[in-house]
Amino acid sequence: MAETSYEVLWPLGKLTYETTPLAHAAQDLRGKTICELWDWVFRGEEIFPTMREMLARRYPGVKFVDYEVFGNTHGPDERERIAKLPERLREHGCDLVVSGVGN
Repeated sequence: MAETSYEVLWPLGKLTYETTPLAHAAQDLRGKTICELWDWVFRGEEIFPTMREMLARRYPGVKFVDYEVFGNTHGPDERERIAKLPERLREHGCDLVVSGVGN
């Protein structure tokens, strides 16, 4: 009987980007400013107010910059809006960002 030979392929592709370590998670949100970003697709108008209420209850003094301040993070002017985002986050004194995306 002849032995059968098969080619083996790696199921994962090569990485085409460099990974960077994640920032350390904030241990205490008291006195921090949390900026909200949203793409206006999936229930942010319900989720963000609930998040604000729960975090404010747990961390007195936490501040929020509403997603409406930054506008829709998806759409026809997305590139310009995202390009200006670091500057806008600094302008509003953001310590942390919560970004909500559609389903």
